[in-house]
Amino acid sequence: MSRQSHPAKAQPRRPFIIRHRKILLILLGIFIGISATIYLLNTFAFQPVKDPVFGVTFSRERSEEFGLDWKANFLALLDDMKLKHFRLMSYWDAGEPSQGQFDFGDLDWMMTQAAKRGATVSLSIGLRQPRWPECHQPDWARQLAGNAWKQALYAYMEVVAKRYRSNPALESWQLENEAVNTWFGECGAPDYQRLHEEFGLLKQWDPKHPIIMSLSDEHGLPIFTPVPDEYGFSVYRIVYNTFGPHFYTYYPAPLWYHRLRAAIITLMYHKPIIIHELQMEPWGPEDTKNLSIAEQNKSMSAQQIDGNFTFAEKIGLQKIDLWGGEWWYWRKVHFGDDSIWNAVKAAIKTGESRH
Repeated sequence: MSRQSHPAKAQPRRPFIIRHRKILLILLGIFIGISATIYLLNTFAFQPVKDPVFGVTFSRERSEEFGLDWKANFLALLDDMKLKHFRLMSYWDAGEPSQGQFDFGDLDWMMTQAAKRGATVSLSIGLRQPRWPECHQPDWARQLAGNAWKQALYAYMEVVAKRYRSNPALESWQLENEAVNTWFGECGAPDYQRLHEEFGLLKQWDPKHPIIMSLSDEHGLPIFTPVPDEYGFSVYRIVYNTFGPHFYTYYPAPLWYHRLRAAIITLMYHKPIIIHELQMEPWGPEDTKNLSIAEQNKSMSAQQIDGNFTFAEKIGLQKIDLWGGEWWYWRKVHFGDDSIWNAVKAAIKTGESRH
């Protein structure tokens, strides 16, 4: 009698967890690592510091765009708001309206007023400086190209550096605001060679004062740019989204993200880090000066000001420069609404006294 063969008995399929346990263990390890990092950053690192320094960015041009008396605006920030640190601009188009012809009267006045009150100034220098269109070059420079254009910029920067390096109000330079930001402003692609050249020249012209360089908005790490004496990054909370559907949204950057990036930069370069731009003005669907109060309040109200202050302080950096000093004064003068001005003033006072 022949022996009949029997098909092999099918093996039971192993559970998904067993089949992919190595991948799952790796993912679990990554999750635990990230969670532990976030916990350590939130618990032990970058806690609110003692004696935080609050400053403000001020642009004469932006104040004038609001139709304000810019000198009154500046003095109010000094004398009423009691701010002791400012970021000011040396726009190329304002300082050299004609090639070789310089006009520093307004900047001289601001530096003098700050010095009289014991306030310090971080002076922006270079092509890219705060406020739209970011790159403020004079019309005559647009007719130049290549090395001739670059040398004209360097010549202007040298005049600025040598004029203010001995000013008692000068605390630092900010070289090329958000130098590698490619999505905001009318600046073109970043020129890394020029950045390194500018940094080296500025160190020659003024080796005494530190140079601050800011990162590209809220993203990125400083990889290809020069290594400055200090780094700065911005913190925005509510903005009007223009990519795809248009709507207001919270900026997707939680507290731990800012702390983690600060920790990475500290480990990489061992340099101080500041918040060079804390959102304290609206970011709406069009220029703020064209928005109603109701529309302004959608991205920046008195309540949001308190929230932004608290958020920024928890990041744990010593210096915090606010963004919006022209708008606070405009709300107060143009609309007769001092709620924003008083909210900022109270938050500064509370922040300083709390520590």
